Amino acid sequence: MMPANSIDAVQSQPVMKAKMYAAFIICFLATMVCGTVSTIMSTYLHVAVKDLIGDVDEQKFNNVSSYISALFLYGWMFGGITWGVICDRIGRSKAVIFSIAFYAVFTVLTGLAPTWFWVTASRFLSGFGIGGVLLTTNVLIAEIWPAKKRAIALGILSISFPIGIFSAGLIEFFVNSWRQAFIIGLIPLVLSLVSIWVMAESQQWSDSKTLAAKEQETLDPFYKKNLIAGSIIFGGMLIGMWAIFSWLPTWVQSIVAGDAQHQRGMSMMLIGMGGLSGGFISGWVVNGIGLRKTMMLCFLICFVMAFALFKLNTSFSNIIYPEIALLAIFFGISQGALSLYIPQLFKTAVRAYATGIAFNIGRLFTATVVFFIGTLVTLLGGYGNSIFTFSFVFLIGLVTTFFSKEKVTNHL
Repeated sequence: MMPANSIDAVQSQPVMKAKMYAAFIICFLATMVCGTVSTIMSTYLHVAVKDLIGDVDEQKFNNVSSYISALFLYGWMFGGITWGVICDRIGRSKAVIFSIAFYAVFTVLTGLAPTWFWVTASRFLSGFGIGGVLLTTNVLIAEIWPAKKRAIALGILSISFPIGIFSAGLIEFFVNSWRQAFIIGLIPLVLSLVSIWVMAESQQWSDSKTLAAKEQETLDPFYKKNLIAGSIIFGGMLIGMWAIFSWLPTWVQSIVAGDAQHQRGMSMMLIGMGGLSGGFISGWVVNGIGLRKTMMLCFLICFVMAFALFKLNTSFSNIIYPEIALLAIFFGISQGALSLYIPQLFKTAVRAYATGIAFNIGRLFTATVVFFIGTLVTLLGGYGNSIFTFSFVFLIGLVTTFFSKEKVTNHL
C-alpha cells in the first residue's frame, strides 16, 4: 500500500500544476497591461498636455511633457528596487498581488486627475507599482517553473509587455479621450483580487527563509560584480529604448503636416508588434548564437536603426514603419535574453532585491534622459536630433557587453 504522505503528494501535483499555470496567466496579463499603461500616456501626450494646460508656448509644453514622462520612470525605478526588498521579505506571490493592485489604482486615478500636477503624481505612483510587477512576476515565474521549461516560460512572459504596447497604440487609434483610455486600470485591479485565491508561492523562496539563509542575505564580492555588469548592460538598453518610446509619437507629430493621430497610433502598434516578435524568438536566437553575442547584436542594430530613423527622415514617409518595426524586434530580443540572464546571477535570498537593482538602476538615468530630450529640442534643432543624441547609450551597452564575461551562477 502507498504511504499516506506519498498519496497526498501525488494528489497535490495536479493542484500545484494548475496553480502554476494560473500564476503564469495572471503574471502575463498583469505585465501586458503594464505595457499598455507605460506607453499609453506617450501616445496621448500631445493632446493630454494641451487639455491640461491649454495653449502655451512650446517650451512650457515640452517642460510639462517632460515632467509627466520623467516622473513616471522615476517611480518605476524606485518601485523596482523597493518591491525587490518587499518581495524577498513577504514572498513572491504577495508582492505580485500587491504591486498589481498598486499600479491599477493609480492608473485609474490618472484619468481622473484634474491638473497636470496630479497627473504627474499619479503617473509616478503608477510607475512605482509597474516597477514592482515587472520584477516580481519575472522572479516568481523563474522560481516556480520547471528547469527544462523555464526559458520558454520566461521568453513567452517577455512578450506580454510589447503586446501591451501594441494595445496602447490600438486604444489611441480608436479612443479619442485620453481620460477614458486610463479606465484600463480596472483590468489589473480585478486580476489582483482573483490572484488572492489562485496565486502559487515559490517553494524556493519558502525554503530560503531559514535561519541559515537569513544569515547570508548579503551580496558578496562575486555577486557585486554581477550586479554592476548586469546593471550597465540592462540599463544601457533601457535608457536608449525609453528615450525613443517616450518621444516617438511626439517626433512623428513634428514631421507630419496636420493631424497625425493615425501615424502615432500605427507607430506605437509597430513598436508593440516588433517587440512581441523579438521576445518570442529570443530563446531561439540565444540558443543559436549565445547570450552575450545576442545582446551585442541587439545593441548594434538598435543604434543603427536609431540613426536611420531619426537622422535620415526629415518628413514622414512609409519607410519609417519598417524602420520602427526592426528597431522594436531587436529590443524585444534583448528583453527576452536579459530576462533569462539577470535573475540567475543571484542566490534566492537576495534575488529579487539584486535583480530589482539591476533592472532599475538605469531608470534613474533613463528618467533624466527622457526629461532632457524635451528641454533640449530647441537647442539641438528638433526632436529627432534630441532623441538620437541619447541613442549613443546603445554603444556604451555594446562596449560593456563586449568586455564582460558571462558569469551565470545558475542558482535557479
